Amino acid sequence: MRVSASSKKELPFKPERKHIIGHDGIGPIVLALAIGTVGGFVFNWLRMPLAWMLGSCLFTTIAAFAGLRVGMRVRLRQGMIIILGVLLGSGFNPDLVQRLGQWAVSLGVVSLMTVTAATACYFWLRRTTDWNRQTCYFAAMPGGLNDMTILGGAMGGEERCIALAQALRILTVVMTIPIWYRLVNGAQTSVLTIIHGPSGNDWKDYAVLIGCGVVGATAGRLLRLPAAFMMGPMIISAAAHLGGLSDSKPPGELVAAAQVVVGAGIGCRFVGAVFDKLHKEIAASIGAALIMIAIAVLFAKLTVALTGLNLDATVLSYAPGGFAEMSLIGLALGVEIAMVATHHLFRLFLILMTSPLIFRMWLRREREGPEAPS
Repeated sequence: MRVSASSKKELPFKPERKHIIGHDGIGPIVLALAIGTVGGFVFNWLRMPLAWMLGSCLFTTIAAFAGLRVGMRVRLRQGMIIILGVLLGSGFNPDLVQRLGQWAVSLGVVSLMTVTAATACYFWLRRTTDWNRQTCYFAAMPGGLNDMTILGGAMGGEERCIALAQALRILTVVMTIPIWYRLVNGAQTSVLTIIHGPSGNDWKDYAVLIGCGVVGATAGRLLRLPAAFMMGPMIISAAAHLGGLSDSKPPGELVAAAQVVVGAGIGCRFVGAVFDKLHKEIAASIGAALIMIAIAVLFAKLTVALTGLNLDATVLSYAPGGFAEMSLIGLALGVEIAMVATHHLFRLFLILMTSPLIFRMWLRREREGPEAPS
């Protein structure tokens, strides 16, 4: 089926399709990975936190905007996310789990922060774009990109505009927070430092790690968990490490490769985006992301004042990035992975469970309003 020229003009941004991000074919994937690897090397040379993912993300995004034929297979990205989920699970230990009770107040604040940030960004997008209410509502939600795009489209929103706003939110957060920590706090952590040099794993360690990935991904998919390919392996890996089955981690080189793939996947989402046609929407979406970051920092400082939690861990727990990206940034900066992951999973569940219901209630009230007696 051919897409009309008018349709292309109205919707120049291509969101993620079912199995492909960006262009299809082996060539675009190889090109994206090559560009992403170069970016990873450059950022690693600059001693940036999470260098391989950030460098890959930035360089591939530039390539996508420049019109290069870059692409990524969703299944390849999912496979690498499984590896990262196993890595994150290895960061759980009994001391961190015992602190779950200390996060009750913080999780309550996350609920208030999410409502505040989504409301502020909704009104911002309504003022700065010509998108309809449905599009602005789901573009303003700090939830999963695919989930918000699908839900928004089902509710009458423009899927490509929602995908653009959500992708730019993740890109802005991923490129802002680690660079801030590098320039202001001097943070500089390589993936090999995270893994503490050569892994020294034997075949039993590899068997446990592979089992965590396979079982976790399968369970996450069957249970329809949000971010299933990371959350499932992370939970199983955490259980294995807490239970003493293993204290090993995936090899650093494999983790670096996984970060390159994940970063390239983010960049390839911008294939088809033409800046001179979308500059207003791009500026509005980046502005919304910055509003969310500012609100997250304010609420994080409030929470720290109330609870005495670590500020860096709280900021990363509240930051409106993707679950995978923020968890990896937390790992790179050496903060409590259990806290960061728990807060982001809570936020995802909160948004997925409540955002469609709230939107339907809002529409119902508007429809019933004119019929109500004056």
